[in-house]
Amino acid sequence: MVLSKTASESDVSVHSTFASRYVRASLPRFKMPENSIPKEAAYQIINDELMLDGNPRLNLASFVTTWMEPECDKLMMAAINKNYVDMDEYPVTTELQNRCVNMIAHLFNAPLGDSETAVGVGTVGSSEAIMLAGLAFKRKWQNKRKAEGKPYDKPNIVTGANVQVCWEKFARYFEVELKEVKLREGYYVMDPAKAVEMVDENTICVAAILGSTLNGEFEDVKLLNDLLLDKNKQTGWDTPIHVDAASGGFIAPFIYPELEWDFRLPLVKSINVSGHKYGLVYAGIGWVIWKTKDDLPDELIFHINYLGADQPTFTLNFSKGSSQVIAQYYQLIRLGYEGYKNIMENCRDNMLVLKEGLEKTGRFNIVSKDNGVPLVAFSLKDNSCHNEFEISEMLRKFGWIVPAYTMPPDAQHVTVLRVVIREDFSRTLAERLVLDIEKVLHELDTLPSRVAAKISAAEEIQKDGTTLVKKKSDLETQREITTIWRKFVRERKKTNGVC
Repeated sequence: MVLSKTASESDVSVHSTFASRYVRASLPRFKMPENSIPKEAAYQIINDELMLDGNPRLNLASFVTTWMEPECDKLMMAAINKNYVDMDEYPVTTELQNRCVNMIAHLFNAPLGDSETAVGVGTVGSSEAIMLAGLAFKRKWQNKRKAEGKPYDKPNIVTGANVQVCWEKFARYFEVELKEVKLREGYYVMDPAKAVEMVDENTICVAAILGSTLNGEFEDVKLLNDLLLDKNKQTGWDTPIHVDAASGGFIAPFIYPELEWDFRLPLVKSINVSGHKYGLVYAGIGWVIWKTKDDLPDELIFHINYLGADQPTFTLNFSKGSSQVIAQYYQLIRLGYEGYKNIMENCRDNMLVLKEGLEKTGRFNIVSKDNGVPLVAFSLKDNSCHNEFEISEMLRKFGWIVPAYTMPPDAQHVTVLRVVIREDFSRTLAERLVLDIEKVLHELDTLPSRVAAKISAAEEIQKDGTTLVKKKSDLETQREITTIWRKFVRERKKTNGVC
């Protein structure tokens, strides 16, 4: 006798995933569901939602690596269950991290002897690396002030207004005044002379950026070093320099080896670099290197033994995966100096292709420099009818993610678009992007202005009962358009639920 069951009673394992009840009903979004669901259904539900994300390869806003070789992917997956802090259990992983620190220190010309070990640590990114470097500077400054019997409660740090937000976080979290050198139109990095003018006896360090997030430009660390040496000599201070080489640290040594920005300069005491940017590793790895052991106060290093052996640690977090450390070591030995040089040269060449294509349209001013991080920052020559935010928005329909943003003070009236050239951005993609930008420009030319309709380029003034019309300058009009568009973008993000 044959027994049968209805479909609803049969084993769920024989169902098609899309025919099961688990994809018919919506799942709780903010509370854990009461019951379990099959692994296949869970995978499919999550995978379907993730399809709505942008394509990482076409995310031209990000400096972060989006492609690695399959062999490295295998190594990372094999180590995904290893906790990096368990040094006694995973001594080889610890050794690989130490090798990376030494390789990077030598790349930055640290003054190491043949058998001397470099001082540095792997972090989850340059943000943590900057926090650690900043803490070292603050503690050294405080110790010196205490020994001299001077106040040590008002430390400050001097940077340009173009610094990444992690510097603002450091200043706020660790109670350090942030003194920013303002930018100006046409000069979008820190002016070394103005920075040195702002240095006082409470300055724990001056932070220079090797590769500005805004336009990729390298700040003049050599000039900063020379000017600060003179001021230290005149005042008796010993204000040091930290170099934030998050983006440029894996670029300059390979294609600008003659550029003096690193430990060759006497006042440069620490450097951070992002392994997950041009170090060519997936997100989650950064490095901070100190020039000598004396530049890292001993009291900041903790020693633990509850994982099996005495282990020194100087990090803000504790547990973290080992995969990115292993991936960084893979890239360093797989590519070597030759491989990194070839990749960085290729990125620079593709940047020039994109830049030349944009210039040929006759519609853009190029804000970025040829020497620096391989990116193209550009703005419209005429944004009286349509602006950079509209271009950014319309490029999305072609799949491109190209950010538009305003410059920091005092150049906030300048709006730019930025395309970051990474290893996996080919010449073909560069040429395709130019074609799509031309299509967007053509389409915008056929549309009425979305901003100009909201404002008038003239303002009425009442004088002696007579209405006069005062025409605004181009700069005033541009600033008003930028302000209105930024408000529009903020409101749109609110309605889209974007945090």
